[in-house]
Amino acid sequence: MDKTTIPEDQKIFSMQELKNKGFSQYKISQLVSDGHLIKLNKSYYENSKYCGEESDFYYVDAYTPNGVICLLSAAVYYHLTTFIPDAIDVAIRRKSKISTKPIWPQMNIYHYTNARYELGIKTVKQGKNKFSIYDMEKTVVDIVFYRENVGIEETKEIFTTYLQRKDRNLNRLLKYAKLMKCETTIRQYLEVLV
Repeated sequence: MDKTTIPEDQKIFSMQELKNKGFSQYKISQLVSDGHLIKLNKSYYENSKYCGEESDFYYVDAYTPNGVICLLSAAVYYHLTTFIPDAIDVAIRRKSKISTKPIWPQMNIYHYTNARYELGIKTVKQGKNKFSIYDMEKTVVDIVFYRENVGIEETKEIFTTYLQRKDRNLNRLLKYAKLMKCETTIRQYLEVLV
């Protein structure tokens, strides 16, 4: 690889990734000065020459290492709602700290217990870009669990849309509901909406 250019197919780079690609600290600083990289924080950079599919989700790991897309943002990703949130919902472990929250994209941070945080995480890869998101069933269970924060109408829409999906997995949904201590509520929704 030519040491003067960065790959155009990746949106966000960690400092370590750039060093592993052979860029020195001096060269990284030079790429920032030349406008090829935009420094997001002390550990991550945005590729200003990126020419691929855009997604605000790519920024999540830069600002919330181990952050997982959750709640309404995940529901939008799975096409379970027509509601468009004004910020990305991100789950982190309860005792995790975030050093810098971005001005853009805005992020709503949710501190999950370890058991809630670890359940249902999947990684979505789009070319050389990736982000973590809860699977569809975990998203629905979280939406129902946090329905007071999310909104009752939004929760009903998401649950109804989920039930219409051919790729739904009701066994997984009920398993997650039991583990997350909201099985009774999920079953009530199923009785009313099925």
